[in-house]
Amino acid sequence: MTMSNTPMAASPLTRAVLEIDEYASGLGWDQPARLFALVDTARLRTQEPSLAAQLGLDEETGATGFTPIEQDEVPAGKALDEFLATIAWPDAVVGCALTVERLMLPSSVDTQVPQGLSDAELAKWVAARPERQEVRMTVAVLRDGNRESAIRLREKDSATEVLTGPDLVPGLAEALAATFAD
Repeated sequence: MTMSNTPMAASPLTRAVLEIDEYASGLGWDQPARLFALVDTARLRTQEPSLAAQLGLDEETGATGFTPIEQDEVPAGKALDEFLATIAWPDAVVGCALTVERLMLPSSVDTQVPQGLSDAELAKWVAARPERQEVRMTVAVLRDGNRESAIRLREKDSATEVLTGPDLVPGLAEALAATFAD
């Protein structure tokens, strides 16, 4: 992964989220969810120099902050919250991130959502709405509680149109933070 369009003034966590978003963008749309471990780049260089070299993280690159390392595939047939509940991270992992595509509706539709729908029924209802938007959400959390998110709309698929902020996808951030609970 490269950070070609990532602003250097951003926090290390924001840079990691934008790096993952850029990577996912390069794979195109209609992709499965992807899970990443976040490791401290300086620590990786010191403790795993051969892996750091493989990832292009030698001292000359000056890369600092967090290095995302993609994990095995997220199982397609399992609910995301159920899958995340099975994750436990080793101490070397300082954070994690997930990128996932979903359909979203504008908040103006909130009052029109039928009550009592199952998840499958709600997904079908959202998919049928003309005002739906396809989005790719990338959410990262650190062990210390810091969070960051990036949202990219399919209709505005450009690095300059990515919205970032710590509280954009709070439910997913909570689920990821739970993977660090003892």
